[in-house]
Amino acid sequence: MLKLHGMPSTRSNIVRWYLEELGVPFEFVLVDLKAGAHRQPEYRAIHPMGQVPALSEGEFKLWESGAILLYLADRFEQMPATPEKRAEIYQWVLFGNATLASALFTEAQQETVVPRLLAPLNQLFAAQPFLLGETFSVADVAVGSVIVFALFFKVDLSAYPEVVNYAQRLTQRPAFQKSAATT
Repeated sequence: MLKLHGMPSTRSNIVRWYLEELGVPFEFVLVDLKAGAHRQPEYRAIHPMGQVPALSEGEFKLWESGAILLYLADRFEQMPATPEKRAEIYQWVLFGNATLASALFTEAQQETVVPRLLAPLNQLFAAQPFLLGETFSVADVAVGSVIVFALFFKVDLSAYPEVVNYAQRLTQRPAFQKSAATT
């Protein structure tokens, strides 16, 4: 069985949400960061950097939320058939985890970088419900979770109403609701 090692209110929530979307059974293993569980040798054997989340199954171990999302999409046959279409998903997952998260949560970038990132997203969501068109994908989990976190932490996104609407649509998904209820 898949084990998701994490702690509520961390990037573990992103992976938990996607596992719920997939309907895949998994065990959530609490890594109590406050108690220092992430510094213990047993956990460092799973995630050598001592962070969350991590995924394990038997001898297989994987860490970094974006890598875990892509692995799950591939393993559970949610990736497109062509390399070009898969690359679009990689692009969005990396954008969400690196570029967008960095900009939204770095105060110095909020006035200059955030508008360059969110204005095109606002236009995209005015034309379609999800990043890749009409169909929800792992890309939406990666990018959407960052936007939802930003709104939760009171980052002002009011200049981008379609982005806010997108986040609200995502939070209404049953899998999101289920994962949020357990954090």
